[in-house]
Amino acid sequence: MNKALRNPMTYVFFMLPILVLYILFFIYPMIDAFAKGFTKWNGIGTPKFNGLKNFDKAFSDENFWNSVKNNSYFILFSVFVQVPIIVFFSLLISNVKKLKGLYKTAVFIPAVMSTAVVGILWSFIYEPDIGLFNVILTKIGINPVMWLSDTNWAMVSILITNAWQWTGFYIVMVLAAILSIPKEIDEAAVIDGANGFQRAISITMPLIMPIISVVIMLSIAGAMKAADIVIVMTKGGPGGATDVMATYMLKYGITNAKYGYGNSIAVLIFIFTLIITAIYQLLIARRNERVEY
Repeated sequence: MNKALRNPMTYVFFMLPILVLYILFFIYPMIDAFAKGFTKWNGIGTPKFNGLKNFDKAFSDENFWNSVKNNSYFILFSVFVQVPIIVFFSLLISNVKKLKGLYKTAVFIPAVMSTAVVGILWSFIYEPDIGLFNVILTKIGINPVMWLSDTNWAMVSILITNAWQWTGFYIVMVLAAILSIPKEIDEAAVIDGANGFQRAISITMPLIMPIISVVIMLSIAGAMKAADIVIVMTKGGPGGATDVMATYMLKYGITNAKYGYGNSIAVLIFIFTLIITAIYQLLIARRNERVEY
């Protein structure tokens, strides 16, 4: 056994199937999408090269820029609303003395639920007549809100639903980082007279910044590829108010058999995601890569 492990070909043998699958289902489709993005293609015939016409069409389409704006709402909501909530509840659960496992399981459950289930569940909550939110509003004398059919509220409703689904997943990540901090550090701060708030701000927060940075980057990447929750709840409506780039691609590219145009939108999603994550990595994330205890 030891002789086999010292042979480099052993590692090649075990890595080869994974490498083949990675090339087959990731590298090849990505290259093919880039190639088809410069063509006019209906998905059946031979693709015809049309240069940058697909990209010119996208950049001159108001609906495309509306979808980009909605993706930016996902990013801003994730970074400035969802992440603080994640950190707050992670700190809260880390200080619980009993049933900590129960709380971790409870917050994580939405993350393992199907997005279709989550979307349908929250559609009932947002239901205009018997939905939970409108029932509460009616009880306190406020007129019901058309959560998913009002252009002013539809995007907010989806953002709340998406955050509810994934907040628990990130809480578990941050909580693991908090619980890995040596107890001696916290005990020393207690001896020095620091209260819970001071310890959280001056000790815990700086030590978990690397994992918070990862959470922010994952949130950005997730926001850029958001589509399923929008499709289930509003299909991009009302009037395109909740369309994101991925649903725009499906609606104006794939559904209308304009696969060349659809591939060009996929390329733009990839490029925009790469640019945003690269900027974040270069300007912010690098400062928080390592923490010395």
